[in-house]
Amino acid sequence: MDAAPPVAAPPRYSLPPVRRPEEDILFCVDVDLEALTEMKPAASASGPSSGSASTGSPQQPAGAGAGGAARPALRRLDAVKQALLLFVHGKRKICPGHRFAFASLGETVSMVRHRPCHDPFISRLPLVGFRVKKDFSSDPGSAMEAVHSLAASGSRYETADLTPLFKIAYQEGKRAESQGRLLRVILIYCRSSTKPHHQWPVKPKNFTLDIFYLHDKPTADNCPQKVYDALVDALEHVSQYEGYILETSQGLARVIFREMCILLSHPMQRCIQDDLDIPKQVAKKTLATEAAQNEDGTPVSSQQ
Repeated sequence: MDAAPPVAAPPRYSLPPVRRPEEDILFCVDVDLEALTEMKPAASASGPSSGSASTGSPQQPAGAGAGGAARPALRRLDAVKQALLLFVHGKRKICPGHRFAFASLGETVSMVRHRPCHDPFISRLPLVGFRVKKDFSSDPGSAMEAVHSLAASGSRYETADLTPLFKIAYQEGKRAESQGRLLRVILIYCRSSTKPHHQWPVKPKNFTLDIFYLHDKPTADNCPQKVYDALVDALEHVSQYEGYILETSQGLARVIFREMCILLSHPMQRCIQDDLDIPKQVAKKTLATEAAQNEDGTPVSSQQ
């Protein structure tokens, strides 16, 4: 009996390494009064733990610290600052050559200038006509100082003009290209009733725009859907590569941290946002794995 011919091994898939340009990332943080909106306490969001039985001792109210002392409420801007530091740390772990700069958005845009860590004074300069070349830095200490210097206004701004932001981004995008780098702007917007506007002509796109929109739930007094639509239009108008727009009205710090981690992805290595399926729900991932195991008894990685 003739032996069966050997089965040819399937071709091995390989992806040749390609070096992507390092990024210059400009964060623009909304400092309107709505940035001071209180976040939900983690305890009230998750509820009492089902695995912990009552021992007869009174429960401390949400926000209470050791000894029953009330902790200060966590506000949107506080959570955003933590998320920015998490982003900078994660991005530098991926590649320490990435650089960062920071700006704030009131009625227009102001630049937060980097200074050495020992200098306690950080000045803000009007962004119009101001080049931020020397403000991009890979130094984590400078980033930390710039983040901590961000402060919300005590009043609401009637307008939000993105034109100066796009102007400086376009200028810095040309500079980044000349250095073999890539410019990205990450706008963190917090207003539920003020639609951003711009007067930016159609030009060659040379920077990528990501937007993270933190807003209140819709009511008769606000219009977050119209604001969101205006943000989408702005992103599509200026973004060179696939820009992501993320939003949340849950008021949970952990959601802000999770969404910011999605923005760690390099603009040149992204799928389109419609195909984005992360973060995955743990329950769905577990069910999918169990179903695959039941079919052939072999665990199948969900990463395939």
